[in-house]
Amino acid sequence: MAVKSTKKHKFVKAWMQEHVNDHFVKEANRLGYRSRAAFKLVELAARDHLLRPGMRVVDLGSSPGSWAQVLHEKLGPTGEIVAIDLLPMAPVRGVTFIQGDFREDEGLAAVEAALGGRRVDLVVSDLAPNLSGVESADQARSVHLGELALEFARQWLQPGGDLVVKAFQGGGFAELQRSLQACFDKVYVRKPKASRDRSREVYLVAKGLRAIAAQAVVESVRLASEEASG
Repeated sequence: MAVKSTKKHKFVKAWMQEHVNDHFVKEANRLGYRSRAAFKLVELAARDHLLRPGMRVVDLGSSPGSWAQVLHEKLGPTGEIVAIDLLPMAPVRGVTFIQGDFREDEGLAAVEAALGGRRVDLVVSDLAPNLSGVESADQARSVHLGELALEFARQWLQPGGDLVVKAFQGGGFAELQRSLQACFDKVYVRKPKASRDRSREVYLVAKGLRAIAAQAVVESVRLASEEASG
């Protein structure tokens, strides 16, 4: 037990040392961002021309709020941002936050109410599973979250809209990428500089939701509703 405790202490100490000296951590503190993850979205948005003033955006898995902060900065006062997370999030100016689960009917209803039923220009997801330490299981959960984000985007994006989703390279990643390619005009794999080199984390940036992909979801929802009422 003593050996394990010593190893854990050394690991935590090394992580803290790296974290304190991290360039992006220092910049986040200087600029008032809630986490270094803000710079991932900043880079992705600049490279793939994702953000413009006045857009309507949904932020999945938004807590602690650094992506919401970036969205508010870039979209300006005419932008509309709805953020949802299971965890609480301190208020971000110009952002409507819902503490709930976008996978459940109650969470979806709250999102729909906040949007007034209108479709959006962009969906961003920085969702990651709670890690169990079992790599295959964690990878499967990560891919599943990506699939759920895609289904949400197909339902809520207007044709031509974009999706950004976190993913981890490994089993199921190629299949998730192909699923996006079937729905969007272009799909890019990006590794932002603020994403640590040792991490398998990447982001899939999907541009231009095809109208037929959006319509397919609308039709399936309509059929499900008819079956339920019938």
